[in-house]
Order: sequence, then structure tokens, then C-alpha cells
Amino acid sequence: MHRLLPSSVFLASQTAGWVHRAMASYPLIVGPPASLRKPLKVPDRLLLGPGPSNIAPRIMAAGNLPMIGHMHDEMYQIMDEIKDGIRYAFQTHNQLTMVISGSGHAAMEAALFNVVEPGESVLVGVNGLWGQRIAEIAERMGAKVHQMVKAPGEYYTLKDVEKGLTQHKPVLLFLTHGESTSGIMQPLDGYGDLCHKHNCLLLVDSVASLGGAPIYMDKQGIDILYSGSQKALNSPPGTAPISFSERARNKFLNRKTKPVSFYFDLKNLANFWGCDNSPRMYHHTTPVIGLMGLRESLAILAEEGLEESWRKHREVTNYLYERLQKLGLQLFVKEIPFLTMNAVPSG
Repeated sequence: MHRLLPSSVFLASQTAGWVHRAMASYPLIVGPPASLRKPLKVPDRLLLGPGPSNIAPRIMAAGNLPMIGHMHDEMYQIMDEIKDGIRYAFQTHNQLTMVISGSGHAAMEAALFNVVEPGESVLVGVNGLWGQRIAEIAERMGAKVHQMVKAPGEYYTLKDVEKGLTQHKPVLLFLTHGESTSGIMQPLDGYGDLCHKHNCLLLVDSVASLGGAPIYMDKQGIDILYSGSQKALNSPPGTAPISFSERARNKFLNRKTKPVSFYFDLKNLANFWGCDNSPRMYHHTTPVIGLMGLRESLAILAEEGLEESWRKHREVTNYLYERLQKLGLQLFVKEIPFLTMNAVPSG
């Protein structure tokens, strides 16, 4: 039979048979969902929660740009521009500056996984949900976690921190700059110097605060700073800026064990983001469209100016505070310029 048929006909019949066997080995037990046959509908809402926030038309337009590969030269250029924007927003010269593919939680884990080893001591400021979260992550990876607990609406003084550093001798201290679940803004001046005096790294969460309130990574001695794209940066959720100081980098380079996560391994991420002066190698597929949106949000911030962004947030917040109090509402916390916390009225 084979000798009597042209080779093209024989190959076509063989391929058809293989496709039939591969595609129809089992009957389908789940049909096409009726819900997906309907048009996608999303309401147009004014988002007034702590995040995500409404997206500017320019950032929305970035989502309609053509898809490119995550390792194309054009994408590397976008990544380099994003790094420049993060350094401006963070006020840092750190070479080890990049974006974690994921929300602020991903950056939180990347920070811990790379500079803390199992058995090491970590000091965590817990005055809201984010301190609780990072304490749980650190415990899961085998760190010895010591919590400094404050009531919601209270922040940590230098005296509080020095007491914890002296008692527990941690390799890392975690503080939340803008605690969106309790409405407090943590002062940061002097905390980095205090940590370094005790041979400890300072890790700061600025997910809610970046762009909305002043933060100076280098001048304030912050060793690891991370944020999220979806709050004051007005970008879609899913990308998380992060930066590591030379102290943090040296802590990573001198660790005795590999990080518990391959996905968040700083060695791989630094190479993929062009932070180690070596040819870039594939690590993972980044959210290309999300990075384009983040690039545009950082560009808007750069064009507007950090100080103008801070001023605008403070001005709008003061206006809102004034009007709320005229309605008879009382503010739970009064000094946070990017989030409003009202006390629940009696009854």
C-alpha cells in the first residue's frame, strides 16, 4: 500500500490518524461554559479604596500597544527605563533595582527569601496586616521571628526599635511605611542608621505610600524597599518595584544556603533585569503589558515631579479631611497623606 501511494498522500493520512488519536482519546466531560459566551462587561467606577486605583488614559493606552517578547531588545530597553524610574521614585542609586513579577506580596517574599536564612532572627513591626503577613512568611521559611506589636494607629519610635535590636539581635528589621490596614505612616529618619549600628538590615514596605508621601531610600539608610504598581502609581496590579542596597546585596552573596525560592532568587533576577553587567539569560516570562503600564506610570511621575506628587496628595487629603469633619465624622489617624481612616460613628 505504501509503495502504491505518493509519499505526500501517505504522510497526510498518517498525520490525520495521529491527530485523531491525540485529539479524541477521551470524550469531553465539561462543555464550553455558557458564561463565557456573553460579552465581557466591566463597570466604570471611581475607585476610592487603598488600591487598585483608577488608571490614567495614557497608562490604559499602554495596554493596547503591540505584544512583544519578554527577551526582545525593545523589552530590555523598557525594563532599563523602568529601573531608572524606580530609582527616581525611591530616591536611590542602587544598581540592584528591578521589578518582581507579581503584587506587593511577591516583593515581600523576594526580600525575605534572599537576605534571610533558616534559623536567623528577624524583627517585625506588627501594627497592622502587613506586619502580620511578613511574620508568617518568615516563620514558614524557618526564621526566628520576633514581633513588636503596636495597637492600630501607633508607630514605632527609635527607642522601641533599639530595644528590639538589642534584645533579639536580628539580621533584618521590617517596618511598613504606609500601613493601609490601620492608617499609620511610620517615620523613617534615623532607623536605618540604628539598624546598621546593630549589624541589621532595614526592610521597608512602601506599597501604599510610594508617590503619595516622601521617602528617601539612600538618605534614610533603607536596605530593601519595595512597592506595588496599583496604588499611588495608578498602574494595573501585578508588578512590584524593589531595590537592594549594597549591604543587602552583600548579605545575599555571603549566604550559606540557596534561597528557598527559585522564582525569586536574586541572582537570577538580577541577571534577567540587567543588574549584574552580564549577558541577560532567560529566567521567567514577565508580564509584558503590565510592565509597559508601569513604565508609563513612572514616566508620568517623573514628568510631574515627586515633590509635586507629594504636594498634590497632601492637598487633596487635607480637603477631604476638612469636609469629612464638617459632616461630623472623626478621623482615626490624621497624619497619613495617601489614605483616609475614619473612626466608626457610634451606632
